[in-house]
Amino acid sequence: MSTASIRTIQPSDNKPLAIIVRNALAEFGANKPGTVYYDATTDALYELFQTPGSIYYVAELNNSLIGGAGIFPSAGLPEDTCELVKMYLTAGARGKGIGKMLIEKALEFAAGTGYKKVYIETMPELRKAMSVYEKFGFRYLDGPLGNTGHFGCDVWMLKEL
Repeated sequence: MSTASIRTIQPSDNKPLAIIVRNALAEFGANKPGTVYYDATTDALYELFQTPGSIYYVAELNNSLIGGAGIFPSAGLPEDTCELVKMYLTAGARGKGIGKMLIEKALEFAAGTGYKKVYIETMPELRKAMSVYEKFGFRYLDGPLGNTGHFGCDVWMLKEL
């Protein structure tokens, strides 16, 4: 099997990425209000990630988009804290180390940009992802940080870089 390649997002990635994000949430029964499923920015990720202090990486395999993950300075977070956001893979891409590659790239960017902490909001439906985050040293918090507007997420994690 060929290896996935990782690159930064391009405008043409918007539509396939929105499909990947929404399909993954629907697959796990997490397509509910207060999540990125209903967030208009999900359809315009390239534009969203032009924000200073942010980046979005996509993974490709055989010229097909198979997922992505980003770093974003979400509203209301402390200045030294960014959020790992929109970490989604197609069903066929999971369990192959591609998510790990994306998270490593994202954390490398966060550290290189001067962030000291990385925050995650997720939900119990995405248990598999939570175990991956745990392996990266993310620890559970008792409540949310910042003002992401994702009231559908009720699991919060933080990693010190």
